[in-house]
Amino acid sequence: MRRKTGWIALAVATVMVATLAYPLPWLVVRDGAQWRYAFPGWEGTRFTLRWMHSVEKEDWEEWFEVTDDGAIEITGTRFKTFGAGVPASAGKETHLEDGWVVMTGIDRVVDPLAVQAAAAERYRMRYAGHTFALAHDEPPPILTFSILRAPLWQALPALVRPWLS
Repeated sequence: MRRKTGWIALAVATVMVATLAYPLPWLVVRDGAQWRYAFPGWEGTRFTLRWMHSVEKEDWEEWFEVTDDGAIEITGTRFKTFGAGVPASAGKETHLEDGWVVMTGIDRVVDPLAVQAAAAERYRMRYAGHTFALAHDEPPPILTFSILRAPLWQALPALVRPWLS
């Protein structure tokens, strides 16, 4: 019985060490060199950025997805009003939906993605049904979103941080 327990303990320890050491894909939000947030970043992972447009004073959203080669791609956007610099259409389809102009099928790689998350624009990130604040007081941080491969032990602080905020 002791021998069997020893083998089970060795197997569990091996799996734990491998899990902690094996590089996995993470959707990382960095503020400079510091990992602010990390989320699982497998192929097909989706997230949304939402902010209030500084001139229009309406919320805008952009939708992103991790591609099969591990890059971040913008897939669509929605907003309520047109202004200077806004294209009349983008992607494969542009339509109106519940008062929003929706553009889908953009499918353009934007990795790494840089965002200046000003507090006045209330930048938020939506991931797996949860919303996380991105904006800070002045000066507004320039956040970089990218897919990085790293072992769990390296990602763990940034993986836990969004759930503690």
